[in-house]
Amino acid sequence: MFVNNLNRCSHNYNSPPPSSSSIFYYLHRNFSLWSMKKDPDLESALSRNRRWIVNNQIKNIILRYPNQDAPVKFLQKKFKTLDLQGKALNWLKKYPCCFDVYLQNDEYHCKLSKRMLFLVEEEESVKETQEPVFVERLSKLLMLSVNHRLNVVKLNELKRNLGFPDDYLIRILPKYPDTFRFVNHSGRRSSMEIELLSWNPDLAISAVEVSARKQGSSKPCFSCSLPSTWVKSWERFNEFNATPYISPYVDSRGLLEGSKEMEKRIVGLVHELLSLTLWKKMSIVKMGHFKREFNLPEKLNILLLKHPGIFYVSNKYQIYTVLLREGYNGSELIDKDPLVVVKDKFGELMQEGLHEYNRRRYEVNLEKQRKKGIVSVRKEKRKEGSTEMTEQDDSGDKLGGLFDPEERKRFYKVLFDDDAP
Repeated sequence: MFVNNLNRCSHNYNSPPPSSSSIFYYLHRNFSLWSMKKDPDLESALSRNRRWIVNNQIKNIILRYPNQDAPVKFLQKKFKTLDLQGKALNWLKKYPCCFDVYLQNDEYHCKLSKRMLFLVEEEESVKETQEPVFVERLSKLLMLSVNHRLNVVKLNELKRNLGFPDDYLIRILPKYPDTFRFVNHSGRRSSMEIELLSWNPDLAISAVEVSARKQGSSKPCFSCSLPSTWVKSWERFNEFNATPYISPYVDSRGLLEGSKEMEKRIVGLVHELLSLTLWKKMSIVKMGHFKREFNLPEKLNILLLKHPGIFYVSNKYQIYTVLLREGYNGSELIDKDPLVVVKDKFGELMQEGLHEYNRRRYEVNLEKQRKKGIVSVRKEKRKEGSTEMTEQDDSGDKLGGLFDPEERKRFYKVLFDDDAP
């Protein structure tokens, strides 16, 4: 669209084609309308979550492969679906605590490490105990929808973010015939829906209302997580928050489109959707797939950007994502679901493996320098620096090591350097 606008402008005014610098300015200006001022802490949280998502998908691919032992060539073919570039072998070697890579008949294979398998067992155990929570979460999602029905294909796009087991359709839903049923009027597989059969008033209470009750307030309202220096944003937030709260579980079909009441209801609904997710975040594109079901506006992104105190919109990895600000303290998730706790252990194992990879790589490079006869002039300084590196490595065994700027810089350099040995 913006390219058409550029071409139209140049034709209308008989001007020469726009220069690369003017195109860059135009694109930058238009794309900036889609983003907020960057929050380093929340951007850091998205980075950690992204690495976990990729390795979790690799883990699931290996678990589904015969004998849970996958050829690296097979994983390489899957890299495009994981939005990854470069060599799969290099990526896997960066996480030796998660993946065992070995050579067999001149072909590399990969399987999960013993420690990784222990975490897989722990995760499955947590999922079994979380079945009542899953049923409650799915019920609330269906209660939020206009007709209390949701398409299975669309729902599956969000199942990992919502903590749904892969086999929830065949293993869990049949246990609750009085609560859920499958509906398919057209007979097409893509048209299958899950319908809520019974409305539970105890579940029709939003996270905002729960928070108000805990604080002893009779008037539910949103919270703002912006610095006090953002004066204008605070003024707009207070003005918006002064109007009565509208529960997302109330039927919205009587509200006028574009009215303040409808905006209040949509903000409340998005807030509730994010509250139901494991990491209090969701892709705006995937959320937009439910416009009809949740009665969301066409320009949802613009509405979210109007409320920076409640939501944070990021374009990290060229994927527009909305986060619930109040769900985070800095870059750390405040209320962690038991599944998230297990997944954090996975993240710590990833980090530990990456530090081990860095150490091995450093030793290999050091040995190469010794063989070439390279002698460091700053030998003493390096001795002093080694003490600092040891301290950093000790802290790096925990996920928190990423918060040190220099440590983060080294981490990303190794993470995305596909030419690394």
